[in-house]
Amino acid sequence: MNKNIDTTLFKHLINASKIIHDQVFKDIKKYGLTYENLMVLECLYHHGPHYIQVLSDKLYIPSGSITYIVNKLEKKSLVRREIQSYNKRYCKVFITDEGESLFTKVDAIYTDNIELSFSNLSTNRKKEINNALKQICQKEE
Repeated sequence: MNKNIDTTLFKHLINASKIIHDQVFKDIKKYGLTYENLMVLECLYHHGPHYIQVLSDKLYIPSGSITYIVNKLEKKSLVRREIQSYNKRYCKVFITDEGESLFTKVDAIYTDNIELSFSNLSTNRKKEINNALKQICQKEE
């Protein structure tokens, strides 16, 4: 019986995640950003410059993919790279003024869409779900 509940819960979690993701990012696409682009900009905006490998680890994006994402953001002048003089293999990524400006604009839309996605839940229900998801995430670490 537990197996069936777990399977059903998993399916609902995946479906809810997809629906919320699509709702949250529907307006972000207009700015030519993907979910991963936004996550990189958000990390750099709130936490300052990071080495590419640290971004990869922190955002759960494979190293080959993070390099591709940073390349795309750099071509749009939203981030810049700085090769470390002491070791050419280390590359630090910085958000540019243009990247900060775009992130500020997009973050407001992104935040509003997140709030809208969860607006039918009470604060207590949100806390319960948040705590349950934190428990699941702690199991993995």
